[in-house]
Amino acid sequence: MAGRICYHCKLWVAEGQAHDCWTTTEAALTQNLSEELRDAWERVRETAVALGDQRIYASHKSIMFSRQSCYFFVRPKRSFLELCVFLSREVTAPQVRRVDRASKSKVVHIIHIRHRDEVEAPVTDWLQEAFEFSAAPAAKAAPKSKHAPRPDIKPKIKQKTKPNTARRS
Repeated sequence: MAGRICYHCKLWVAEGQAHDCWTTTEAALTQNLSEELRDAWERVRETAVALGDQRIYASHKSIMFSRQSCYFFVRPKRSFLELCVFLSREVTAPQVRRVDRASKSKVVHIIHIRHRDEVEAPVTDWLQEAFEFSAAPAAKAAPKSKHAPRPDIKPKIKQKTKPNTARRS
């Protein structure tokens, strides 16, 4: 029987069979959460919705929150919610597990939430900051001139080398 193994979910898909493991829903991603994590998830979602107009959608294993671009997303795990919050600056706090540069202007902060009570300041303040940052226009680099001289680089001059005509005896 002809078919393939799905790159994402590693399931065998018969040829001609419809398969869409990438598309999912919030309900599907949160259905197996414990009661404590479900309460924490509801608090995170309520906090985000209260910030203003945005798009909330599920993608693969994450629930994305975006305005013009994604400002944070949640990955529901077995024992915690992993929040990935995009800020313009690096934050050092006990709640932040890891910090990585996502682009020239965005720094992603990984935060683990295990209980509803953890969804309060400063986490809610960071969500607010990320929400506001996502609406700001991206800073553009100054245009570079193709013909501007660079004083720090000296042009290389090729020197002709003469072949060694002297013979040794």
